[in-house]
Amino acid sequence: MSVRMRDLDDLFAALERSRFRMRFRLGPREQAYLASRGIETVLSHAADFVAARLAPAQPPNDGRQTPMRGHPVFIAQHATATCCRGCLAKWHGIPSGRPLEPAEQAHVVAAIGRWLRVRGDAGAGLEDRSPS
Repeated sequence: MSVRMRDLDDLFAALERSRFRMRFRLGPREQAYLASRGIETVLSHAADFVAARLAPAQPPNDGRQTPMRGHPVFIAQHATATCCRGCLAKWHGIPSGRPLEPAEQAHVVAAIGRWLRVRGDAGAGLEDRSPS
């Protein structure tokens, strides 16, 4: 089943009109975490979180599974409406009630990554810092 996901440019334009979504910012601890680990490592965490918390057809505690703080990805998920299946349906056009396909998971991680790079308040330190 092929679903037409919302284009990220269109999504980010809509997110900018949402007072709720625009209020999210990384705190000093999340900025430090992002700067010390690097964007690629943090996006690897994002992929793991998406696979475990959003990809199942019926995620446990859906609508409440994403904390509001504690990791840069969690904040980015709320900012990009990738925090629960309801938000994915409303904002991204990805229906709930079935497992996320790999392309849909990649779309979610791409939205998170874009927000972290553009709005993550740590733009200068986003090169990969993962161990070689």
